[in-house]
Amino acid sequence: MQFVDTHAHIYSRKFSEDVHEMVARSFEGGVERIYMPNIDSESIDSMLALEDTYPGRCFSMMGVHPCSIKEGFENELKIAEEWLGKRKFAAIGEIGTDLYWDKTLIDYQKEAFTIQCQWAKEYGLPIVIHCRESIDLTIDLVESLKDERLNGVFHCFTGGADQAKRILELGFFLGIGGVSTFKNGGLDAVLPGLGADGLVLETDSPYLAPVPHRGKRNEPSYIPIIAQRVSELTGLSLAEVAETTTRNADQLFSYHQ
Repeated sequence: MQFVDTHAHIYSRKFSEDVHEMVARSFEGGVERIYMPNIDSESIDSMLALEDTYPGRCFSMMGVHPCSIKEGFENELKIAEEWLGKRKFAAIGEIGTDLYWDKTLIDYQKEAFTIQCQWAKEYGLPIVIHCRESIDLTIDLVESLKDERLNGVFHCFTGGADQAKRILELGFFLGIGGVSTFKNGGLDAVLPGLGADGLVLETDSPYLAPVPHRGKRNEPSYIPIIAQRVSELTGLSLAEVAETTTRNADQLFSYHQ
């Protein structure tokens, strides 16, 4: 079986001592592709270096994470936009809103999100959305910006059935990760009614490792654990989950071999 990790920060310093062993482990475990969301100007070089090392297996996105959006954020956006003009990227991401750390920056975040959604429309790229503690606000934003040129994924989906329905009706995918294995993660009440047609798999490495690795460093080789949990909750076979979520990832990123 082949899997895709649609969201992994494998360029993180937390992998600095064993990144190549970790990537090899992931490939050996059936993860055929890894998509890397950008954070801000400081993460670009290390992300692109990994893509160069693993051509056709590791793919870079370009965008500015909402936690890097603060006063003076225009310079971060300028750098990201310059990169979009230089070469091809898999998506605009990771972008969005975050009310977990600082609620006072939401207007900056909304402005930056809107600008980056325009880039997505211009370049014909999907958006990869971060919405920690701000999912309803972010769905509202996407609904206001949505046209036939805007599509993507709500990364690290942890919402309820109604939120899932709104997202799927927009034509967006739900990114399902390690939270699906958590006892109080809440997805056990949502995924049984969804099937896998609107899902893609992700780890968000090095964060949010699935049980039994919870609290430790996450890595793409744990994708089959997440797939197994999706299989249990949806009643689909593991092979069906692998096939459907890989096909969805292909569609999301318009990947052509």
